[in-house]
Amino acid sequence: MANSLRAAALLAFVVLSILVSLLISSVQQFGARTSHFSNATVAAADDEELSLLRGALIHQINERRKEIIPLLLLHEKKSNKNINNNNEDEDNAPSVGTLLSPQLDVDYNLWDEITHGSREAHLDGMGCDSLVDMQAVEILGSGYTKLVVKVNLAGGQPVALKLVNEQGIDMGKCVEDFKDAPGCRELVSYKLQKEIVLLQRLRHPNVIKLKGHCAGNARGQGGERGRVAVILEQGNPLQMIQLLQSPWEDRFRVCLDLARLLHFLSQSPLGSVALLDFQPRQFVTVAGELKLTDLDDASAEETACRGVADCTLQFPHRNFTLPCSARGVCEGLNEKRNIYNAYRYFFTYLLPHQAPPGLTHLVDHIMNSTGELKADINQTLEAFEHILLLYKSGLHLDNLPPSIIRDYNVIRGMGTSGNAEYRCWPSYSQQGCVLSVSSAREAAYICNSHSQCNSFTLTGHTTWTGRLLASFRSSFSHLVPDGTSEVYVKKTNAPEASPV
Repeated sequence: MANSLRAAALLAFVVLSILVSLLISSVQQFGARTSHFSNATVAAADDEELSLLRGALIHQINERRKEIIPLLLLHEKKSNKNINNNNEDEDNAPSVGTLLSPQLDVDYNLWDEITHGSREAHLDGMGCDSLVDMQAVEILGSGYTKLVVKVNLAGGQPVALKLVNEQGIDMGKCVEDFKDAPGCRELVSYKLQKEIVLLQRLRHPNVIKLKGHCAGNARGQGGERGRVAVILEQGNPLQMIQLLQSPWEDRFRVCLDLARLLHFLSQSPLGSVALLDFQPRQFVTVAGELKLTDLDDASAEETACRGVADCTLQFPHRNFTLPCSARGVCEGLNEKRNIYNAYRYFFTYLLPHQAPPGLTHLVDHIMNSTGELKADINQTLEAFEHILLLYKSGLHLDNLPPSIIRDYNVIRGMGTSGNAEYRCWPSYSQQGCVLSVSSAREAAYICNSHSQCNSFTLTGHTTWTGRLLASFRSSFSHLVPDGTSEVYVKKTNAPEASPV
């Protein structure tokens, strides 16, 4: 009881702190709407109408609970499972237990932790207490249901908080229909609760990390029924415009990460999972790695069918027909849906442009096989991994003559100063020409292809693939000690006094 009240109080504090510290203009709208909701409740019809509305709201809540039930099913039996089927609240809304058959193997511990408290032991120890003295920084996004806020915890660690959007369309329409703000908050919060379960079940490097959560009292004690805050690792929203201006290597990484994610989702612990709201806005990057951050519209349901006519994948400009399996489900529909969405939202824009010449035929193969749904996700990921292997090792450059590096003098343990830079695109530096290379031989090939280039330096820094960063320039005035660098100068331009 004490923990539940503490959780409720802390969550109320979190929401209030966010609204006050950010001084968002919508606070006034929230106040006006709250007043409107209150007036609507006071001016509601007689008790009979309110009773009918309450019954309809409870029905909606139960329907949301039923959506979560399949996600709680376990694949392995637990010997000490404690099932409590008598956990009904004072309003007679049945618990998850009363909605399930006793024969089903359900993770009740997870459900109880999500609805009544913090799941700290199995995460990073972040629960309600972690949110005390946090500082709201900015609103990262808001939608019909959820509000996402960047906050700094008391120790300074940045995290992302997902909360019910009290001013969102879902909350507003529910209160307008049912005249019950606490009950509506409980209803709307089921999307967050579903997302917590999915984040627990779908752990993968390319899925945002669930650090913890804080739940208010689901029974309504303390007046905070339905308060839920999901604590996630902090990521940066995926910026497609910025990606389009990035080196091909970074764009390839996003596509590779996406292929690895879809491979995992095709055979996840929940079965084959489809991302029904597949948009770039559902993803963030963490230290350059792509991560799926919005899972409430993920579905592991298989489409039932009687024939191929029931197995049509419809997109704005293409339709695909898949086989109906002997067990009466559309074969591979979730997987194929994900692949084509990856093709039309990501691969089309990020993969072909400025691909290395030695890899363009392999990139074209991926574009053709995913755009026409000719390959499954296993074959698609294999094609991506093959490109990565060739690109990292430089094997796609097998036509480069070994003698190309002989045209350069190398000065080891030295860097350059007084550089005459020139720009190339895309470059890892806006002030000069910095590109990734697999070896000095590839750097020499690039320098020879640039009319301005007379020397280059291998800096010792690498990209995410392990490839070296090379800085190309027209000239430099003198050498400086640098134990991690090597300077390569065209022999026709090499200073006579430079050590070799």
